[in-house]
Amino acid sequence: MDHYAYHRIAAAPRRWSDVAGRLRAAGSLSRSGGALYGIWRSQIGRPRDELSVITHWSGGTDAAAAEAALLAAAGRDADIAAITTETMHPTLRPGTSEPPVRQGNYAFRWFVTPEANWEEFLALCADAWPGFESAYDSQAIGLWRLSGEGGGGKTDAASGAGLFEGRRSLLLTRRPDLAMWERSKLPQGAAEAKVRETLSRRYDLCDWTAVHTTTLLTAEDTEDKARWA
Repeated sequence: MDHYAYHRIAAAPRRWSDVAGRLRAAGSLSRSGGALYGIWRSQIGRPRDELSVITHWSGGTDAAAAEAALLAAAGRDADIAAITTETMHPTLRPGTSEPPVRQGNYAFRWFVTPEANWEEFLALCADAWPGFESAYDSQAIGLWRLSGEGGGGKTDAASGAGLFEGRRSLLLTRRPDLAMWERSKLPQGAAEAKVRETLSRRYDLCDWTAVHTTTLLTAEDTEDKARWA
């Protein structure tokens, strides 16, 4: 089973770009058996100097090892005020470790789903995604299940850790821009209404969900230079 790790990095004031640049340039992750999957910067809903980073570990890892490798790659400890790391496994997606490379509006949505609702939750995702992607030029990049280790038993209002019992998951979706984010919430026609109904049923199965949006610092097509947060 492929292993991934989600890292939330609180950079020192005005240092997020420097930290991200060093992570992009570093080769030390590969020496630890890992690879950079993507780096995202806050757009709406999280602090300006926060980075969301996902790493991939084909040979397996745990939260402590993944975090240590990432910190070694980032260098200059003074530029990182705090870091939180959790390991996770892909469910329906991603099917490969090929990272996303197109710029856009990336939404990190966290769910806590009761165990009894989990299989239906997955089925609704699988049902809704084809229509969602075709209608809105959008992609469901990945849906990962959090492993539960790495949180240290602490409550985390950003990711839902410790708030409720059940399966905690992270859904990463890409839209071209914020205008399409709004457009996707306002269905036009029967086909789009069906997609929205399916997604709404999925949300109704959960005990908790939260979302924040980002842009992709590791994009290969366009650099986002706007100041969002």
